[in-house]
Amino acid sequence: MPSSNQTPSILIVDDHQLAREGLRAVLAGDDFTAIYLASTGEEAIEVVREKVPDIVLMDVRLGEGIDGLEATRQIAALGLPTKVIMLTLHDMPGYVRTALSAGAAGYVLKDTQIGDLRSAIVQVMEGRSAVPLDLVSAAMNSDTATSVSGDLETILTGREQEVVALVAEGLTNKEIARKLEISPATVKVHVERLIAKLGVADRTQAAVLATKLKSAKDSRI
Repeated sequence: MPSSNQTPSILIVDDHQLAREGLRAVLAGDDFTAIYLASTGEEAIEVVREKVPDIVLMDVRLGEGIDGLEATRQIAALGLPTKVIMLTLHDMPGYVRTALSAGAAGYVLKDTQIGDLRSAIVQVMEGRSAVPLDLVSAAMNSDTATSVSGDLETILTGREQEVVALVAEGLTNKEIARKLEISPATVKVHVERLIAKLGVADRTQAAVLATKLKSAKDSRI
């Protein structure tokens, strides 16, 4: 690992065991004082409270429970020296902007080179931001949710409309899966796609926007 002023401890947060273990194996040869693992946002918050790691590598989407964005917001609110770097597949402007607003110090895509991830960790340890300029530019220039207009039928597929309606009712992915007779993994894919199409940061914002679009359409009828 590139040199830095101190030897950090790190927490890896991902809901996929292979991703957690794989990243730990990759980073195990680096000079970390400790490497912790968490699979949920709630677990991540508890580890931060107990261990106060220097760096958290946080996935955006974490399946059940709170997502990585909300977990980041709650970790920042603790007032500890822990810094969060989002490590995710998602490069949507809404995610980037929400992550930065929540207090994330970095935003790294999972398809990046491991050397770039190490550099991001060092940058954050040195008190600098680690967000690629193209992601910052996209986040600043995008109007996200406020730019979405039209009917849900023209934005989402029929299945995505069903899913977002059930999300708006407060159902979890497992509950939606049972109701629609599909797998929770398929529900998760639909949720992620509709979030991207609507240009919002999370499932709650997607449900709110979908409700507004439906209400606007109903008022025109």
